[in-house]
Amino acid sequence: MTDDMTDDMTHRTRRLPFLAAAAALVLLASGCAAGAEADDGTGGLAPDAALPTEVPAGTTLAIGDPTTQKAFELAGDAIDTDFDFEIEWANVSGGPQTVEAFNAGVLDIGAVAEIPAVHAAWTGLDVQIYASQYREDWQEHPVYELASAPGVELDDLADLRGRRIAFSPGQAQGALVLKVLREAGLDQDDVELVELPSTGDVYPTALAAGEIDVAPVGGTALLRYLDSYGPDGATSLRHGLRDDPGHLYGPTAVVRDPAKAAALRQYVAAWAQARVWIYEHPEIWKEKYYVEDQGLTEEDAQYLVDTAARPEIPADLTEGIARTQDTVDLLAAELDRPELVAADLFDERFGPVAGEAAEQAWGAR
Repeated sequence: MTDDMTDDMTHRTRRLPFLAAAAALVLLASGCAAGAEADDGTGGLAPDAALPTEVPAGTTLAIGDPTTQKAFELAGDAIDTDFDFEIEWANVSGGPQTVEAFNAGVLDIGAVAEIPAVHAAWTGLDVQIYASQYREDWQEHPVYELASAPGVELDDLADLRGRRIAFSPGQAQGALVLKVLREAGLDQDDVELVELPSTGDVYPTALAAGEIDVAPVGGTALLRYLDSYGPDGATSLRHGLRDDPGHLYGPTAVVRDPAKAAALRQYVAAWAQARVWIYEHPEIWKEKYYVEDQGLTEEDAQYLVDTAARPEIPADLTEGIARTQDTVDLLAAELDRPELVAADLFDERFGPVAGEAAEQAWGAR
């Protein structure tokens, strides 16, 4: 990327460091996402109104979406980032961090997997999902595989009976475990669910130490684990279920603000273009993001490129909503949670925005 591109991106966006401490987050609230806290009782955008297209001067979105931020920087003019608003980038990712930032009022949009939006709703946070991405070849390239501890035989799902399985109830891996048990004809009484956070190397470390028998592990964590403990008998099993949802979501108050809704419309379109660009430029992404930005080895970076799946960004969210409802119903039953209507979590007005932008990006190849 040239210096001119760097300067151009700099004048349109600002980086906002994420502050983990809730007290510090609250101090920043008025400067980052005050609009996200506005009440929509009067003058707000109705949920069935057409999305506005004019972004008033001075509009800002605080966004926690590090991979899209990097794609914008690397892609240059290949992605339309000539926004009519300013982005304040927050170094926030994953469900727990986004929910914390939403509650503190300093984040408008986050990028997460399937469960965080559902979990946020169960904690009383009013949120909306604006756009979704899936994997076209999800069977060949699942996000997670079921990794076994050294010496634990895991040839099919029936072998899970009686096993100690890592479980994170508020995250995608936890939902996957429950789906896998259902697929295997098992329930929680047939296994021992060991509650562990799925962050970092917690699961591989627990597997290697023999503290658990099975855990859903993906990405380079799976590669490294099998490289290290495969000689000792560690294996992995593909579960055969969809574990591929990824969402853009945020507090509902954001989209009730007409100015932010118009800005969000522009961002969703560029986000969809970024998903296509990343897939279409694996070598640039490998070297500039995985190796230089994330500090991965060439081997790890190449593994991620080799296992990358072609993104599917639907304009019609109907099927995704139905799959989310199935997940919600399962979690509600298994974890004693209130019933939710999945459709209430989706703002379907943004689906065509994302889908059409992705289609145009594929066509521009």
